[in-house]
Amino acid sequence: MEPRDLSALSPYVPGRGAEEVARELGMDPADLTKLSSNENPHGPGPAAIEAIRETAPRVGVYPKASQTDLAERLANHWDCTPEQIWVAPGADGALDYLSRAFLDPGDRILAPDPGFSYYRMSARYHHGEVTTYALRKADNFVQTPDAVLDAYDGERIVYLTTPHNPTGSEFDRDDIETLAAAVDDRTLVVVDEAYGEYTDAPSAIGLLDEYDNLAVTRTFSKAYGLAGLRVGYGAVPEAWGDAYARVNTPFAASEVGCRAALAALDDDDHLETTVETARWARSYLRDELDAPTWESGGNFVLAEVGDAASVAEATQRRGVIVRDCGSFGLPTCIRVSCGTRQGTRRAVEVINNVLAEVRA
Repeated sequence: MEPRDLSALSPYVPGRGAEEVARELGMDPADLTKLSSNENPHGPGPAAIEAIRETAPRVGVYPKASQTDLAERLANHWDCTPEQIWVAPGADGALDYLSRAFLDPGDRILAPDPGFSYYRMSARYHHGEVTTYALRKADNFVQTPDAVLDAYDGERIVYLTTPHNPTGSEFDRDDIETLAAAVDDRTLVVVDEAYGEYTDAPSAIGLLDEYDNLAVTRTFSKAYGLAGLRVGYGAVPEAWGDAYARVNTPFAASEVGCRAALAALDDDDHLETTVETARWARSYLRDELDAPTWESGGNFVLAEVGDAASVAEATQRRGVIVRDCGSFGLPTCIRVSCGTRQGTRRAVEVINNVLAEVRA
């Protein structure tokens, strides 16, 4: 007995975890500064932590009410209907629901290159095919409708990422409208806003009343500090919101996750602290790193360092974990997540020392 041929499927390559690296190097995880996975360095806010504690005794019950409550709260936040909110296990869960709802075997998707690998993975899980459009280093990874439309050939799903991972570039909302109007009627434009809280740009969720071929995904993993609880959502046009019940995994988002997310949405102070810290860290990284960097709207900065694998390995040995972007097709770049002020300063010092040694 064997599974189907999975040779065309590539595994997701995450940033290395502090515990994993600590075991390898014989270090205490507390002595490591992990800036490889774009996590919130402050963790969850106090309101979310209290909600986790309060919810723990109730985890023997399926999370029907909590998912409904979260969908209603998000609908109120975005001025849409609860049926338009697809609560999911992380934003990648929402991406997968959209693949289930729209892809027939052999359908093609169009995704950015470099970009989040799960766009391609989800398509292939559902027997779809993958085409890409390029974000070019020579163009500072700028995102434009022309770059997408030059590669577009009637694909069933087109993915946009704003802010983009790993480059930090953003897609103007007017340009999103241009694309939604330009593609074929059967093409769904998916706007991934996993890092949307870190930018002042308005969310594309505000366009759902105007375009019935647009969907937006968001997550509680980044700015809200709930990565370990796996809670995200999609926002979709009202006309096909009822497809959710036909494609979602039963009780996909946990009781603890939904209750923590509800509490996090009301904790404005924690979100403000998180965003302010990220903006400070972005500026500090761009000003102080002895390497070329790119403007970023996310909670990370991409830097050109030469041999990224060697630099990332060397910084790791000194207690700072960054992301080697070779898995994104950028073997000369590292991505440095925004840490606390102390963690960011330490990372810059270590990276600069490593770069000085390499150049010497």
